[in-house]
Amino acid sequence: MEAAQALTGSLPRGVAQRERRLGKLQIHTVEVTEEEGVKALDKPRGTYVTVTAPPLYSASGFEEEEITAVAQEIAAMLPPEGLVLVVGLGNNDITPDAIGPRAVHQVLATRHISGELAEASGLGSLRAAAAVAPGVLGQTGIETSEIVRAIADDIHPAAIIVIDALAARSTSRLGTTIQIASSGISPGSGVMNKRKELSRETLGVPVVSVGIPTVVDAATLAGDLLPGTPEEAEACKELFQPEGRSMMITPREIDVLVGHASKVIALSINKALHKDLSLEDISYLTS
Repeated sequence: MEAAQALTGSLPRGVAQRERRLGKLQIHTVEVTEEEGVKALDKPRGTYVTVTAPPLYSASGFEEEEITAVAQEIAAMLPPEGLVLVVGLGNNDITPDAIGPRAVHQVLATRHISGELAEASGLGSLRAAAAVAPGVLGQTGIETSEIVRAIADDIHPAAIIVIDALAARSTSRLGTTIQIASSGISPGSGVMNKRKELSRETLGVPVVSVGIPTVVDAATLAGDLLPGTPEEAEACKELFQPEGRSMMITPREIDVLVGHASKVIALSINKALHKDLSLEDISYLTS
């Protein structure tokens, strides 16, 4: 969204954007369909949705209509049928990076429920879904992409949903936007620790990424807040990178933010996969 808004004049060929409001949500969509648009935005082909919402660390919760709207954006990027693998990226022991694993633990896994068991439990109409939190390279010694590819090669999903915490370019986006993309994700790229991307090109099936910003780079924060000329602001940024090291800033309410964010993402994914279930049914089945 920021890349499209930064373009002056008319949008290049192969880039389209639209915006709509629903309740407390503002939903902004950018579609990149041609090479000219890829070069102009420096983004691969795909659909990019930014859902701006009230802060996820506030007391106001999402209404069912709003959860359904987010679910519809996710569902629109998935094939209509087939097994979906949901992957929660990140480190559960580091709160700002824990949205992925905490959300995936609330996803309704149904791949193992089939046949008579499914009919007897009233779950025969549910879509097959599998869920996994693979951890991070420092915990496992295995690249996340290697784990996901190995699982995908074995269970053959029709699509993969990847959940991750994101880094924002602006403090105003911390905990206030849900970002959904059909182009996959490069884990760690927002905190200068880029790993191999998870995308259709690397995994062979559609990859939908869902994330919420939980951190902002200190130098970016300094540039947003400090007055003066661009040159003076750039000099001040250096103070926030001692000896070339980057610092990441996270909100004080990060525990509440991650708790609410992981629940909203999990409910939205569950609703996208199991359209006939109400949020009450989903909460009961995942509790």
